[in-house]
Amino acid sequence: MQIKIGYRISFESSMATPMILMLSIHPSRVPDLANPNEITFDPPIPAQSYSDHFGNIGTRIVAPAGQLVISTDNVVNDSGQPDRVEPDAAQLPVEALPDSALEFLLGSRYCETDRLSDTAWSLFGKIAPGWERVKAICDYVHNRFTFSYPDACSTRTAWEGHDQGL
Repeated sequence: MQIKIGYRISFESSMATPMILMLSIHPSRVPDLANPNEITFDPPIPAQSYSDHFGNIGTRIVAPAGQLVISTDNVVNDSGQPDRVEPDAAQLPVEALPDSALEFLLGSRYCETDRLSDTAWSLFGKIAPGWERVKAICDYVHNRFTFSYPDACSTRTAWEGHDQGL
């Protein structure tokens, strides 16, 4: 299966503005691209790539004053196979998690654990831990939330998305 990917984003800045772009395909999927993984800038500007601690590729730029258009266009070759099902996957107690997993348990300005915890437990607390609970959470999110560019908002939190159903 071939999946067309790409974007065309336009920024208007009143002054030169440093930016970090998280727009590149993950390195694990680069071999599946039909063409080289390139971000183009109009007008052309220097860009520097780096890898974060998750292995994601970030691109550092300084957007010039005026308009900057950032774009890419490519095709990803994919098997089309769904993710593996692991019905015997167990849920580990927090104290048994590896150190590298702990940061994913922390709240943030985008995921207010204090506001979401009671809701999460009321929705999923009676479901058996492990694969069954993870699947129920995934199904809930897939059935409740839809991404829409016109409704996208860089400041919307997980609680607001849940509350608004967006």
